[in-house]
Amino acid sequence: MESDGLRITGNWNDLDCHSMEAHLKRGGYGALRQALTMSRDEVIGGVDGPCIDGRGGAHFPTSRKWSRMPKDSTRPHYLVVNADEGEPGTFKDRHIMEKSPHLVVEGAAIAAYALGASEVFIYVRGEYSLPLERMRKAVEEAGKAGFLGKNILETGFDLKMTVMRGAGAYICGEETATLTSIAGGKGFPRLKPPFPAMSGLYGCPTMIDNVETLAYIPGALRCEKPCLTGGKGPDDLGCPALFCVSGHVERPGVYELSIGTTVRDIINGPAGGVRGGRALKAVIPGGSSSGVLTADELDTPMNKGGLAARGAMLGTAALVVMDESVSMVEVAFNLAEFYAHESCGQCTPCREGCDWIAKLLGRISRGHGRPGEVDLVLDACRRMSGRTICAFAEGAAQGISSIVKKFRREFAEKTGDSASPSP
Repeated sequence: MESDGLRITGNWNDLDCHSMEAHLKRGGYGALRQALTMSRDEVIGGVDGPCIDGRGGAHFPTSRKWSRMPKDSTRPHYLVVNADEGEPGTFKDRHIMEKSPHLVVEGAAIAAYALGASEVFIYVRGEYSLPLERMRKAVEEAGKAGFLGKNILETGFDLKMTVMRGAGAYICGEETATLTSIAGGKGFPRLKPPFPAMSGLYGCPTMIDNVETLAYIPGALRCEKPCLTGGKGPDDLGCPALFCVSGHVERPGVYELSIGTTVRDIINGPAGGVRGGRALKAVIPGGSSSGVLTADELDTPMNKGGLAARGAMLGTAALVVMDESVSMVEVAFNLAEFYAHESCGQCTPCREGCDWIAKLLGRISRGHGRPGEVDLVLDACRRMSGRTICAFAEGAAQGISSIVKKFRREFAEKTGDSASPSP
C-alpha cells in the first residue's frame, strides 16, 4: 500500500501503546514540531489529499473544511474533537483513544494551529470511561512535556486542551448539539446556517473534527503527496481507514484496511468469516443509519461510490454482520426503538415519526401486522425525511427503510401483504 506512512495501528498489540513513551518512539510530536515551522495555510495544504477526509460519517475533505474558518475574525477560534461515538456498531474512536491517545492530542494540536484556535475541547462519549481516562492523562503529559500550554516549543503558540465527558445521549454527537452541550445547555441541535465555522461555540468560529480524522493528521504531514493520494482514482484510493466489524463473525474487531476493500474481503479476511460456518444474510456497512446490503451485494467496495450504488452509505465504516438465523423484521424493530428513544423530541416529524414507526414495527414483529402496514412504515420514513433541524430523522429513515425494501418478503409474511411494493 502506498499509504503505509499514514497507518495508525502499527503498535496496537503492545501493552504500553497508549503511553507517551510509545508515541515518542514512533516519532510522536514530530509532526507538531514540523507544523509549527510552517504557515497555517501550508499546514492546511499539507493535509490536502483524498485520504484525509472526515471520518465521522460525512467524508468531507478536511483541507476544504478547515479552509472555511474565517481568517479575519477577531473573536476566539475553537476546535472541538467529536468523540461522542454513539452510532450503533461503531467503536473505532474508542480504540483510538484507548490505544493512541497522544496521536489524537497531536493531531488536534496541529489542527488547532492551522485553524488559529486557542482552545480545544475533546468531547468524549459519556459511557467511555477508559478512553476518557487515557485522553485526560495524555493531555496532562503533553502539557508537562511542553506540547500544550503556553509558548509551545518556544514558538509563541498557546493552546489549552480540555477533555470533557459527554452528556450520554446519541443526539449529542450531532455537531451543533455537541456545541450546545459543551456550553452547558441541553444537547439540542440548532438550525444551520450559521454554520459552526462562522458561529459555533459561544458564538465564535468553531471547527468540529472526528477522532479518526485527527489521528491521521500527523502521518499526513509526514507523508509526501503520493502517500496522500494512493495513486488511484477518487473512489478507490488505497488509503487506510479503520473498519469496525461486529455481529456474526469469528473475529470481531477494528481493522485498518484500504478504502475500497470489498465487504466480502473484510468479512472473509481479517474478520475470519461468518461465525459457525453459517450462511450470511445481511450486512449493515456503515453504522445503523447507512442502509443494508444483502448476501448478493458482498462484492461492493467499501467506498462512497460503491455503497451509494447499492443504496447505502460508507458512514462510520462500521460493518454489522448478520447470519441466516436473524429476523430482519426484528432488526428493523430494534433500530426503530433505538431511534425513538434517542430522538431529542425537538422536531415533530422526528419525534412522532420515530415513535409511530417503532409501534408499527413492534406490532408487525409480534405477528399482529395488518395489510398495508409495510407501505405505511415506508411512507412514515419518507414523510419525516428532510423536514427536521438535523439529520437524525433522515438517518433513522434511511436505515429502517433500506431493511424494509430489501427484505420486504419477510415483512409481507407477517402482514399478509404482497412482497412487491405497492404502485
